Amino acid sequence: MAESLMSGSGSTRGGDSSSSSSSNVHMNYPLLSALLAFAIAQSIKVVTTWYKEKRWDLKQLLGSGGMPSSHSATVTALAVAVGFHDGIGGTTFAIALILACVVMYDATGVRLQAGRQAELLNQIVYELPAEHPLADSRPLRELLGHTPPQVAAGSLLGFVTAGIIHLISQAVASN
Repeated sequence: MAESLMSGSGSTRGGDSSSSSSSNVHMNYPLLSALLAFAIAQSIKVVTTWYKEKRWDLKQLLGSGGMPSSHSATVTALAVAVGFHDGIGGTTFAIALILACVVMYDATGVRLQAGRQAELLNQIVYELPAEHPLADSRPLRELLGHTPPQVAAGSLLGFVTAGIIHLISQAVASN
């Protein structure tokens, strides 16, 4: 039990726990899938900004909003990788799946609407006369949420990333 806790996995997935422990310490495939999906999604935003605006905007690497949704890519990759790693019948997959659904729902709901409200508020402040106390207010961030296509693209990216990482892990395990 202590070895499986140290390895980050509640299951030994067959074989003795020490060999499982050593393989899990070297690679946490669900974590790697999630982080890689996030990095790819954010990198795509940098490249698309360069393509559209002919300038590099490295702030996109950590920014929210835009195509594809890195939040959706991350949680989908996590859920899919957990499903591959532990099976879809377990508690960890259920938690990861519900987390993914909540994050994607929030991105297209609350966060999208908050961004639209920020856009309207910024326009109102912009039109205030210069002597108004709020005329010099710093603009609110408008790009907070995602449209359904942005969430779908992020989710697809997460699924593909987890699938590729799973195939690589299977190839490495067979060697």
